[in-house]
Amino acid sequence: MNIKKLTACLITLLCFKAIKAQQKDSSKLLKEVIVTGYQTVNGVGHLLEMKDGIIYAGKKNEIIVVDSLDANKAINNTRQILGRIPGLNIVETESSGFTANGIATRGLNPTQSIEMNTRQNGYNISADVYGYNEAYYIPPMEAVKRIEMVRGASSLQFGAQFGGLVNYVTADAPKDKPFQFITSQTLGSFGMYNFFNSIGGNYKKISYYGFIQYKSMDGYRPNSQQWQLSGFGKIQYTASPKLNMGIEYSLLRNKIHMPGGLSDSLYNANPKISIRARNWLKSPWNIISTYINFNPNDHTIFSLKTTYIFSNRSLVWRNEDGGGNVLDDIDPATNQYVPREVESENMHSIASEARISTNYTLGKNKSTIAGGIRLTYAWFKRLEGGEGTTNSDFDLSITGEWEKNLDFTTTNIAPFVENIFRIGKRFTITPGIRFEYLKSTANGYVIDDRYEITTNKSKNRYFFLSGIGMEYKSKYNSSIYGNISQAYRPIDYNQLQPFGVTSKIDPNLKDAYGYNADLGYRTTIKNYLNVDISLFYLAYNNRIGEVIKTDPTTGLDYGYRTNIAGSVHKGLEAYVEFNILKYLNQKSKHGLSIFNSFAYINAKYTSGEFKGNRVEAAAKEIERAGIIYDSKGFSSTFQVNYVGDAFGDATNTKVSGNPIAGYIPAYTVLDFSATYKINNYSIKCGINNLGDKAYFTRRTDEYPGPGIIAAVGRSLYIGFTAKF
Repeated sequence: MNIKKLTACLITLLCFKAIKAQQKDSSKLLKEVIVTGYQTVNGVGHLLEMKDGIIYAGKKNEIIVVDSLDANKAINNTRQILGRIPGLNIVETESSGFTANGIATRGLNPTQSIEMNTRQNGYNISADVYGYNEAYYIPPMEAVKRIEMVRGASSLQFGAQFGGLVNYVTADAPKDKPFQFITSQTLGSFGMYNFFNSIGGNYKKISYYGFIQYKSMDGYRPNSQQWQLSGFGKIQYTASPKLNMGIEYSLLRNKIHMPGGLSDSLYNANPKISIRARNWLKSPWNIISTYINFNPNDHTIFSLKTTYIFSNRSLVWRNEDGGGNVLDDIDPATNQYVPREVESENMHSIASEARISTNYTLGKNKSTIAGGIRLTYAWFKRLEGGEGTTNSDFDLSITGEWEKNLDFTTTNIAPFVENIFRIGKRFTITPGIRFEYLKSTANGYVIDDRYEITTNKSKNRYFFLSGIGMEYKSKYNSSIYGNISQAYRPIDYNQLQPFGVTSKIDPNLKDAYGYNADLGYRTTIKNYLNVDISLFYLAYNNRIGEVIKTDPTTGLDYGYRTNIAGSVHKGLEAYVEFNILKYLNQKSKHGLSIFNSFAYINAKYTSGEFKGNRVEAAAKEIERAGIIYDSKGFSSTFQVNYVGDAFGDATNTKVSGNPIAGYIPAYTVLDFSATYKINNYSIKCGINNLGDKAYFTRRTDEYPGPGIIAAVGRSLYIGFTAKF
């Protein structure tokens, strides 16, 4: 049956059941109960209008309770953990240099989550929100208790990103226990081994929690070996019910062997091959965050977080010269390999974010105002083009000098405020505004064709972001919501100085700007139905991207990074989950749920040379559907993942000699996971990519390529967890 028709029928049927159930329950209304957390069915739900002093009223948002999911958490399988969020585009590659391969919404660029505001426990964990907004680190999913996501309307409370917010909330110390120990061991295909240990507890006014994770694997393709060590520690002092403070430290250490990219012909012949054996990467990450929370009364919440990130990304590789067809062979003239290229980036950033919210009476109704200020400074050191060794091991030493030696800085000051105006008991209007001051500098030199070009640039920007949200709540647990909010994306370091040499850059690049809008309906009925259906419209002006041009001298294609044009992304996002057994019998000890996460995304350029072309990497249809069975001690999930086709660049070229250009075919992947629990012990197992589908989601002209980066084929895993 056609996927669109099946989705439409399912949505219509379940919405009809929701309305009938609401009518049936109308005679059983109880007095008002104020819920301050979140509501979920089978671990998927949405945030309420206020949480921890942050306004979510009128915003499109989702929450995932990770512990309730059957998923391969040992390898952070994103499509199983976050896949129920409609329209989520996921980069699914192996050995790409960081824990999370990247996500995006609404047809935006998913590479390293560059369009998202990525946070852990409420603070940013990417290198530089505006200058280098790439996520090399996220916490292991075994340590995450929930994931919060807000679409583009998050730009007022969190920052100007088009894609919105994703916040990974780690586990807390167990309540009323002085000590708790959890250990988890997982084995899987391709030599995968993962262990995760955590401790936590409370002693008088002090609570603590920490974990350590180690993971190693041989990899799906040759030359894909990697290991990773993640750690986290948190200590909190609760002085009184109104005041607590604490400190957190996160770390990542890794070493990754990158198998390189493939041309279309090589991939079609054998997607598992590797023609690069000498590419290595490491990305040590360090984050220190301190916080204080103070609630002077029942109506006011104050928080202050200060975060310092000091991290690095270094690699040695046979670079992208020649594209994905060039073999890395021994030169018969020298009887050695060609020298590799060494790159290194050091990242330092410090950010403080203060927030305050308070309730006040306006007329007969309670209103809420929430605001704050964010102060950040980031320094980024980029060293590129160092001539490395002719060896094959992980050696970052160079001979001579760097071809690029650049220092970038970003200074950002951003006050913001939003206000919930309540009109009666059911309708809210939430206007907001954010002011951004942004200063960027670039200093250093670039050696190009034996000429040294020095750089000394500085740019100041001042801009306002505004928006408004509205929400109407019925007598029942449902609401109609809508919002429109401005967004902004300044030129980042990669766009000023692209990584690698196959791309050229437009010297007259401009910042991108636009807005997001949503209109939707959501409802949660008891423990058997969860529905969230919405329309969206995203306008993206001065969009920066890659186009393919031909060098008139050599006749070779090359990538050109420029403001391509304006684009519009519009479509439908729908999530429906229905627990059949709970609907038939509320007291049933068994559950049988079906869920469908569907998005239709029409993302096209609306002006310029490529007017009418599809935006690169934007699939038209993304659907993830599944069946969940759970009973006392046992649960299992079977999930079907369908992602439509896309293109690698704005020209919508199907075949090209350039690694970034070309067709990205649609694919369907099947996953199965199960968990069995006995008291404090559990066994988990599953099969990812059950049908062993060969597919890819990414083309790249830089590391870990160049060329097509294949996704992982069929893999199995089994694990054991114990809690003491």
